[in-house]
Amino acid sequence: MTFPPIPASVEALGLDPKPLGRLRELITAHIAEGRYPAAQIAVARHGKLGLVWTLGDARLEPQRVPARDETLWLLFSNTKVITACAVWLLAERGALAFTDRVADHVPGFEANGKGDISIIQLLSHQGGFPNAEVPKAAWEDHELLRRSVCGFTLEWTPGSRVHYHRGAAHWVAAVLIEALTKTDYRAFIREHIAEPLGLGDELFVGLPDRAHARAVDMHEPAQDGARQVRRSEESSAEARRAGSPGGGGYATARAMAAFYQMLLQGGQLGGARLLSPRTIAYVIRNYTGDRVDAYMGMPMHRGLGPHLRGTTETIRGLGSLATPRTFGHGGVGSSYCWADPDSGVSFAYLTNSRVPDPWHSARLDRVSNLVHASIV
Repeated sequence: MTFPPIPASVEALGLDPKPLGRLRELITAHIAEGRYPAAQIAVARHGKLGLVWTLGDARLEPQRVPARDETLWLLFSNTKVITACAVWLLAERGALAFTDRVADHVPGFEANGKGDISIIQLLSHQGGFPNAEVPKAAWEDHELLRRSVCGFTLEWTPGSRVHYHRGAAHWVAAVLIEALTKTDYRAFIREHIAEPLGLGDELFVGLPDRAHARAVDMHEPAQDGARQVRRSEESSAEARRAGSPGGGGYATARAMAAFYQMLLQGGQLGGARLLSPRTIAYVIRNYTGDRVDAYMGMPMHRGLGPHLRGTTETIRGLGSLATPRTFGHGGVGSSYCWADPDSGVSFAYLTNSRVPDPWHSARLDRVSNLVHASIV
């Protein structure tokens, strides 16, 4: 497989290897302490891959399976940016405008007062239905999925608040993609994002059965904190196939670093152009200012998929040392991926345990800041 971006040494990319060495030491200590079974990191810059490093066990039962560079990691909400990218493509191709109402393209979505929700509001967590859910049967029955999202009810007036939608907004985005393309959203992402970028074997929303053996199991700390326990629902074949658009994708760290390199390089990777620079500039704007995200308890500076560092004192996951334009997303209790337009660096950190706060957020800041410290 030809895998972009091409490899290079961290020194050749203008990165100081000492902070990256400290990062590996930190992750090694986390695994030795039993914080999570395994981790994988990747650092890229200016279209080249400077570091891929994997440590630990992808699965613990019935027997230990070592993680490898080709191991696929559950992205959780990092998936949201991949799904949003499909909407960006449709906008660039003229199928929609970001200022359109969702109901302009999904007949029936206007039910229960949702008729004026714009695609901008949908993708920036201002839609007004953060706790809505779809039934498990809708994972594969997409007519039921369409009816389910059309039946969502509002919790507050769209646009009046910023409140992270854990899954609901991106189920709507999936229905929007399918309404416009007449194609399963998972197939659209594969055929129009992953494969054109050369990531077809390392980035999935909807994991095919042939790739399940490469997937990590997801874990969580036992109540006594002495061991890691497998989370059965997220580790099931059914959930892997389903590819929840807001939290069910799988990828390698190098694939995520490469995806974010595409965004840093104006929409192209390895000679393949996916998006225009203008589209990328539009979707990584700050659409919510310094308004507090009610779910996160801090300003999140939401773009149309990723969030930005901004200039507020606190930020989640991107690292307090990040430049204001740094953008990215995380996966609950487990991971973060980001890109820094000022330096051209992208970074992915993926693990296979969902750990609680405050430890989770504190370690993310340390992890990301060590990468920022390497940028010289």
